[in-house]
Amino acid sequence: MTSIPHAVAASGLRKSYAGRPAVAGVDLLVAPGEMVALLGPNGAGKSTTVDMLLGLTTPDAGEVSLFGRPPREAVAGGAVGVMLQEAALPDDATVHETVAMICSLHRAPMPVERALRLAGVEDLAGRRAAALSGGQRQRVRLAMALAPDPGLLVLDEPTSAMDVSARRGFWHSMREYARTGRTVLFATHYLEEAETHADRVVLMRAGAIVADGPVTAVMARVGGRILRATVPLTAPATVPATVPATGSATGRQDLAGLLSGLPGVASAELDGERATLSCSDSDAALRALLARFPAARDIEVRAPGLEEAFVLLTEEPAPQRARVRGAV
Repeated sequence: MTSIPHAVAASGLRKSYAGRPAVAGVDLLVAPGEMVALLGPNGAGKSTTVDMLLGLTTPDAGEVSLFGRPPREAVAGGAVGVMLQEAALPDDATVHETVAMICSLHRAPMPVERALRLAGVEDLAGRRAAALSGGQRQRVRLAMALAPDPGLLVLDEPTSAMDVSARRGFWHSMREYARTGRTVLFATHYLEEAETHADRVVLMRAGAIVADGPVTAVMARVGGRILRATVPLTAPATVPATVPATGSATGRQDLAGLLSGLPGVASAELDGERATLSCSDSDAALRALLARFPAARDIEVRAPGLEEAFVLLTEEPAPQRARVRGAV
């Protein structure tokens, strides 16, 4: 029996620029029908990896195939649709004309009306691109990516510039598309979108994959608990006098450092009076917090979400971190 080839198969991908590695040995397999989020901080190597997957950049080492074919061959044959954030649109053409033109370039395109419907731009069919908002342009780019009726859809920051309603409609369309056995690979900075809609997340750091699996499995890797509480900036009597009892940047930094030093706390972040503690032992941390800061309130303890997993898995490791948002 002939096995179905992977939608994406990459092995040992490496790419350097001016002697500096951008991608350092990436292995990635994506099965047909998966919805996969590619995540990582700026400079992690996501864009270079996607460029190599699409055949836009030649790797220094390693191999890539899309549905068992070389990337450029798969793209030229209509097996891959690509939605880039900055792709230009012809200002004088209507939305329908633009999508119909792209469809005409392929042997077995998606019907124009279906591409417009999936992208949520049916009502904009007669409007010229010059009159579109940023979010509307982004949805037209999606319709263009859908034009070849691809088995693999690659999306770069797909919902940037979209409002909440448009983003909701976009992900509904992507789910509808994936249910037909198609594959969606997307890069995004909206971690809540990846947590809600991806079957699987791939986290990159410094050109390498540091986590790959279902969202729940990636979140479980970081372990521990997240403790959040409102901690008054004015120091209570139980805080040593060396800690400034002010809301100044210095006082806030000292307070964040004090919180990070509590038993059971691995790292602490302070945003105004709202403290977020990553805990190896949340029970010990909670007892210590209330003993040192009896005025603490609005306390919650929960398992880490994708955002916390992203931070902990993609930041350079450190034994303890104390961070104050907005501090210089």
